[in-house]
Amino acid sequence: MPAFLSKDSTSSVLRDLPVLLVAVVWGSSFLAVQRVAEPGTVVAMLVLRFGLVLPLLGAVAWRALRRLSPTEWLGGAALGLVLSGIFLLETYGAVHTSATNAGLIISLAMVLTPLGESALGRTAPPRAFLAAAGLAVLGVALLTGDGGLRAPSLGDLLVLGAALVRSAYVLAVARTRALRDTDMLAVTWVQLAVATGVFAVVALSVGPAPWTVARSYGPGQWAWLLHLSLFCTLFAFFVQMWAVRATSPSRVSLLLGTEPLWAAVFGITLAGNRMGPLALLGAALVLVATEWGRRTAPVSRPAGDGHGDEVDAAVDADQGAGEQRREPASA
Repeated sequence: MPAFLSKDSTSSVLRDLPVLLVAVVWGSSFLAVQRVAEPGTVVAMLVLRFGLVLPLLGAVAWRALRRLSPTEWLGGAALGLVLSGIFLLETYGAVHTSATNAGLIISLAMVLTPLGESALGRTAPPRAFLAAAGLAVLGVALLTGDGGLRAPSLGDLLVLGAALVRSAYVLAVARTRALRDTDMLAVTWVQLAVATGVFAVVALSVGPAPWTVARSYGPGQWAWLLHLSLFCTLFAFFVQMWAVRATSPSRVSLLLGTEPLWAAVFGITLAGNRMGPLALLGAALVLVATEWGRRTAPVSRPAGDGHGDEVDAAVDADQGAGEQRREPASA
């Protein structure tokens, strides 16, 4: 082994690689959504996406599910309703804007969550964090207007709405006392099951039936759908469960924070997204601001710590920033 690579550093790299891979697949999820869904088939696609995951996750979580109390079932179900709103906003937004814009705008949740936490705790956030938040807003304005004075597109606004709801979701998870010591795997299944139920009900009156959409998919679309289900959701969730035990929350947050960078890479290289000079500057400002905000966010009080789903969310106890463990809260 080379002298500059110690056993500890090699072990650290091996622990980081799976988490970094989660950020990569999450970054690809916006492009994947655009490949399998159109505005009229978003709800049907969501039914298919999570319908594929639930049996697999349920088989693993079966014993834990049997131990849940009625209160824990209700708490998970309530969070599942909020989660369904996040997915609907984010997925509809992704099909109405570019993959690059969607990935960068949704990253604002890392800045919005500590702001909400400070508001609930009636404490003033650090000045450096407020500066980071202002920089992020400026970056989004440049990005969504492509450097001009045009208003954001419908898709941009929907993804921004998803970021706001995602932040509220993270704060709700942290403050749901009934779920404080509940098995994370079981609660995740309950939330995803409730969200899938919401999509199934909505699908009865919006767009074609899920089975009709499934029959219309070719091999390429099925590959993208399986990518969303198995990698962006199931794989991401289990890697995060392992990572929070194998490394520090701050390290996980830093690695997952590269998601918008990968969204931009996929959007530009595979989807052919084109950005003008000022829009590129805006994208860079968003990336810098979210990382600056993550590092300068007010530290959470122990009472505010919590855990929830994750396949899309947790509160980073060290930084006070919400980690979407997207996914479930990521498109």
